[in-house]
Amino acid sequence: MNTAPKSLRLHIALLGRVNAGKSSFLNLVTGQQAAITSDVAGTTTDVVEKAQELQPLGPVLWLDTAGYGDDTTLATERAKQTARALDRADVVCLVCLGDQIGDIEKEIIRQAEERKIPLIKIYNQADIHAVRATDGIAVNATDTASRDEVLNLFKKELLRVCPDDFLNQQPLVSDLAPSGSGVVMIIPLDYEAPKGRLIMPQVQAIRDCLDAHQHITVVKEDDYTRVLQNFKEPPALVICDSQVVDKMVAETPADIPCTTCSILMARFKGDLEKMVHGAAMIDKLQDGDKVLIAESCTHHASEDDIGRVKIPRWLLQKTGKKLQIEHVSGCDFGTDLAQYKLVIQCGGCNFNRREILSRIYKCEAAGVAITNYGVCISALKGVLPRVLEPFKQ
Repeated sequence: MNTAPKSLRLHIALLGRVNAGKSSFLNLVTGQQAAITSDVAGTTTDVVEKAQELQPLGPVLWLDTAGYGDDTTLATERAKQTARALDRADVVCLVCLGDQIGDIEKEIIRQAEERKIPLIKIYNQADIHAVRATDGIAVNATDTASRDEVLNLFKKELLRVCPDDFLNQQPLVSDLAPSGSGVVMIIPLDYEAPKGRLIMPQVQAIRDCLDAHQHITVVKEDDYTRVLQNFKEPPALVICDSQVVDKMVAETPADIPCTTCSILMARFKGDLEKMVHGAAMIDKLQDGDKVLIAESCTHHASEDDIGRVKIPRWLLQKTGKKLQIEHVSGCDFGTDLAQYKLVIQCGGCNFNRREILSRIYKCEAAGVAITNYGVCISALKGVLPRVLEPFKQ
């Protein structure tokens, strides 16, 4: 639990007006000086992240944000950072002064409702301000002696509002093959493969199979056919890196289900059906259309980088059109999405599910098609129906 990736943690955003006590509340529930606190308005500037093990929910990630109502010269930029935290939030904690619900608090509530993010109200400074409301938790965030009581109340409330897709998380791969069956994973060791280790989605898939008592065999793409011939019983599923999907499909018998790791991530982190629907835009692209390729990580691009080199090359070859292809990385996603005909999102291994869903929501609101690397590459290689067969249940 202590080493759980950020992307697998429940993201809890602390929002409210300046000096409402967001950082003090964070310090109280974590039992640490996780954030600097003071009476000076705007003490918290950028989003402060703090990981915690919050049983029985497990690993969570707190997002302590800059307060609304800041009148400094950097207020606009701070507000943008705070708004981005909403894109990542699985749960919002609205910290108020007493039970004061003014225009700022109403706007936060509106945004949470619009995004369908559950919200918990924290009525701070209850020792100073009379709290009559009964729909939240009354606290004095600077009273460290009250930590156990506040933490128990908060966990009870968190369990009540926690999204079902976190409490009952969709398996990455284990539900696609019976317990005790064989699974093959094909991993190419090319320029982009990290030296001495596997990438996160591959490790997660392996662990998920092991937890389900499936027998997983990991092979390089050049060894796949030889290893496949050695199976006494055909594997129940074959998974590959998207870059070798055409090779996998060509070498896998029709009666053996197969898919890609990135397509698994599209289901695990986002909405596979919408990503497949978005891929249909590829055949509709015209000269001059703009395509945005969005990567969740900020790695140094290799000479044959999948997002910056290979996908653009395959896209131009497939469509034969003169496209304008742009890239963003990390938390950047752009505010003028309507200028694009298609957004191609990476697997999102560094993001939580809420952020990928948030990006899908933003594209839908802008009328823009969105797909992901694995779905896109399979469509470009002409094998998308084949690699979607394991999900037709």
